[in-house]
Amino acid sequence: MARFMDVHHGMHGITSDQLHQAHQADLAVEKDEDVHFEHAWADPGSGTVYCLSEAPSADAVQRVHERAGHRADEIHEVPLTV
Repeated sequence: MARFMDVHHGMHGITSDQLHQAHQADLAVEKDEDVHFEHAWADPGSGTVYCLSEAPSADAVQRVHERAGHRADEIHEVPLTV
């Protein structure tokens, strides 16, 4: 399974509760696509949200985000970690 970092733009002023709700929405449907979202981070000032997941493909990650109501603007495979 590959790891992916995806990025959402335009979420200015997102709160901790809103980030938690969005992450929970992903978790609620992730199994349908064999995806697991591990973490989510947000910068309310810039409106940027980052999500780390394990998935079979970037398309699977996007399908989960679309079903959860927040399409990713960018999805990057992260093949190397330390």
